[in-house]
Amino acid sequence: MKVIDHWIGGKATSGSDERRGAVWNPATGQQQAEVVLAGRQDVDAAVAAARDAFPGWSQASLSARTRVLFAFRELVNANIERIAEAITDEHGKVLSDARGEVQRGLEVVEFACGIPQLLKGDFSAQISTGVDLHSFREPLGVCAGITPFNFPAMVPMWMFPVAIACGNTFILKPSERDPSASLILAELWAEAGLPDGVFNVLQGDKEAVDGLLEHPDVAAISFVGSTPIARYIHGRASQAGKRVQALGGAKNHAIVMPDADLDYASDHLVAAAFGSAGERCMAISAAVAIGVGSELVDRVSQKALAMKVGSGRETASQMGPVVTAQARDRIIGLIDSGERQGAQIHVDGRGITVPGYEQGYFVGPTVIDAVTPQMDVYREEIFGPVLSVVRTDDVDAAIDLINANPYGNGTTIFTSSGEAARRFQRGVHVGMIGINVPVPVPMAYYSFGGWKDSLFGEHHIHGPEGVSFYTRGKVITSRWPHVDHAEHQAAHFNFPTAR
Repeated sequence: MKVIDHWIGGKATSGSDERRGAVWNPATGQQQAEVVLAGRQDVDAAVAAARDAFPGWSQASLSARTRVLFAFRELVNANIERIAEAITDEHGKVLSDARGEVQRGLEVVEFACGIPQLLKGDFSAQISTGVDLHSFREPLGVCAGITPFNFPAMVPMWMFPVAIACGNTFILKPSERDPSASLILAELWAEAGLPDGVFNVLQGDKEAVDGLLEHPDVAAISFVGSTPIARYIHGRASQAGKRVQALGGAKNHAIVMPDADLDYASDHLVAAAFGSAGERCMAISAAVAIGVGSELVDRVSQKALAMKVGSGRETASQMGPVVTAQARDRIIGLIDSGERQGAQIHVDGRGITVPGYEQGYFVGPTVIDAVTPQMDVYREEIFGPVLSVVRTDDVDAAIDLINANPYGNGTTIFTSSGEAARRFQRGVHVGMIGINVPVPVPMAYYSFGGWKDSLFGEHHIHGPEGVSFYTRGKVITSRWPHVDHAEHQAAHFNFPTAR
């Protein structure tokens, strides 16, 4: 049985703990590997390696850091197929989607390659007679990232390129469900010339997470995952005095206006709801139809039925399995609850089988109409290929519906009305908004993050807020007095003011 190790201090290691976790192939339902699970000794070893590497890396020149980042970017680009295949094997998403995930992660690497510009401070000369003022930003120290199963390459690459470019060292705790991509990235960092200990991978479960949250030498924690865990991590890490950004769950809505192009809207709704089997924090799981409910449901249903579900490796596959048997059973349970509570199942993905992969963890595209905000299928974050259709009377009622939801991650509107779009973008209490764009994930040079129960902490991820998160500012006021100008050297007992 293949064993997936940690990466600590520049090399792979099985660590000190004998516990192992199973890694499955979601398409076949068969176990394909074991992943080592870290104990506290392994956490200590990873933190020690990162702590020891920090002084040298934090003082490396911006040119030296940039050279490593550019080399890493080239190596990841050359190994997209290798990384994508590991993702498909362990997560289940189709290969084309896995390639796209790596590409979106590369965009953050490219953003971080501009770190000399991003870390430029400010300078003001002669703020007082003979006094200058300037500022710059310094790295925090050892930073850790705890990342989810749904994007085993992209989400880590939203964190560590910025952290490392800023001069920090980094410990990645990936999901134990699909851990192999993290080790490939570690090998590529080493090949790019990153010093040992600057980037480490700590495989594990809650024991590893708690060890990082509590360790006194970890300065900052980045997390992406479900809201209950985000709340837990934010609370525990904040109590321990760490800087925290914890991105939680989502219930993303798409308003479809009467003036929308329904062919365009239905095409994009199907892609946004069922792409990656709905296992995206930016997936559209609730369509809010205004005066077009029946026609929208018909068109979405026809397109959902035409989708090709497969193992993920076939060229024709548009959707693969979900990640585990437990995830499949939870999704089916929520579909069942919607049916019991009065919703209408127009396309039913329960019981789907894929020839040759009868033991795989498959749920087909599912379209549910007549959903109300009181139903479990609406209230819960499903994280599966399920689109619920809710009906409202006008755009104001739709905005109120979105704002009443505890999540505030992403939302979109399909319309040809600029007035409705402007009212929508100004009125919704959500962090990322699309106008005729169903999955409004910002580019790497902007920052990603939601509001309300979708974010705990002050900083969004990557972009300018990512640089701010992984650094802290210094402001220097300096005077170099001339020996012949005694009047400018006199001390004053009043509060300093400009002179």
